[in-house]
Amino acid sequence: MAVGRFQVMATLQAARAYILGKPLNSAKSFGLNRAIFYAAAKKGFKVMKGAKTPSEVYIAKKPISDEKLKKIQETFKVEEIGDELAYAVELGGTIYYTIGNEIQTEEDFKKQIEKRFEGKFKEAWKEAIKICKSYDKGVLLSQRYFYEAIYKSRRDELTNKWSELISLK
Repeated sequence: MAVGRFQVMATLQAARAYILGKPLNSAKSFGLNRAIFYAAAKKGFKVMKGAKTPSEVYIAKKPISDEKLKKIQETFKVEEIGDELAYAVELGGTIYYTIGNEIQTEEDFKKQIEKRFEGKFKEAWKEAIKICKSYDKGVLLSQRYFYEAIYKSRRDELTNKWSELISLK
């Protein structure tokens, strides 16, 4: 299975958050969260058939108990990464980002992003870090500049390059 724009966005956004000081697990959560956000924005944020009620929260697609939900809700906050805002909660001392009643965890990142690289994610990660570090911090702090300068300008190049990387087994 090839690497797509979704995986490119998630990887670059995770690298961005990591360089801006987020711990690796939180950075991966943010990367997946932003990839989901941009995919939904592209489709117009349509309500999906069978959408869950706001009182239901999911971790790794599994519902959680009312007791755990209450503890999670107490940690709910809006996080800033530069000029970008995202909803977040704290689980076990780690900040995780949420969208559509689902908490994006590092396990979700592994399943939806790393798995597509078929064991070659570390190479793509190193490249994503190098790319993000090559830009001024002001570009990383700006949602618009990050999207235009880092992601949009090389999304197809990286999609092709990283897809070729996994075909070289």
